Amino acid sequence: MKTVVVIPTYNERENIPSLVERILSSATARLDLFFIDDASPDGTGQLLNTLSAMNPRVRVLHRPSKLGLGTAYRQAYRLLLKEGYTRFVQMDADLSHQPEAIPALLDAAEAADLVIGSRYCAGGGSKDGSVGRWALSRGANRLSRLMLGLVVEDSTAGFRCYRRELLAVLDQLDIRSSGYSFQIELTYYSQLLGFRVREVPITFEKRVHAKSKMSRLEVTSAMKTLARLWLHRASGRVVTSPCLAREQGTLYPLPDAGSKQTVSSL
Repeated sequence: MKTVVVIPTYNERENIPSLVERILSSATARLDLFFIDDASPDGTGQLLNTLSAMNPRVRVLHRPSKLGLGTAYRQAYRLLLKEGYTRFVQMDADLSHQPEAIPALLDAAEAADLVIGSRYCAGGGSKDGSVGRWALSRGANRLSRLMLGLVVEDSTAGFRCYRRELLAVLDQLDIRSSGYSFQIELTYYSQLLGFRVREVPITFEKRVHAKSKMSRLEVTSAMKTLARLWLHRASGRVVTSPCLAREQGTLYPLPDAGSKQTVSSL
């Protein structure tokens, strides 16, 4: 099992040394690290270059400006799918996601295609003291369940593990969101296509040496994404995928990664 941890960064210089050390020592299996830095003005990119020169397991992709969380993940996944990785862990760089929880995600991925590190399933929790942010996050997840029929409690969570087979299909879809609603959109299509989605409980820690990058624009964008996906669901339009279905609880073989999947556009 070849695993890579994918981490977007923007002004996370103070967190990087501890994050890298903790990830590399968090599991007995080998983990590679792939950072995507959006031209952080605090020197995060330069620090990552230094760490990469010291350890070949650490790599960094530099982008010219702040281009959005969703585009960072999509660009990284598209590159890394060419390298034979079978598990793709994604997490934030601000230490709100605990590297020590990575083994639990990988263990759950033995029987699931998407594993979500969940604050809101049984056993999960959050130490982020901001009542406003908790209310916003909880409300967004409840609205997502109501509008999209999602079975998970924490569809906005950014601490996840994807199996290669699922990412290869998602990479062919018309994923439009670029901000935090990217997580909701990928959860929606993963469930819609019949992939196995599972949550494992985590404790979301208060950010270290970082500020929340959630803006009013992000909230507006998320609402637009929810409305678009709700219309897609309400219209009854489907994602073309003849080999994906469930019969008596058994998942049919996945389509070849090179086959083109299409999503009806609204």
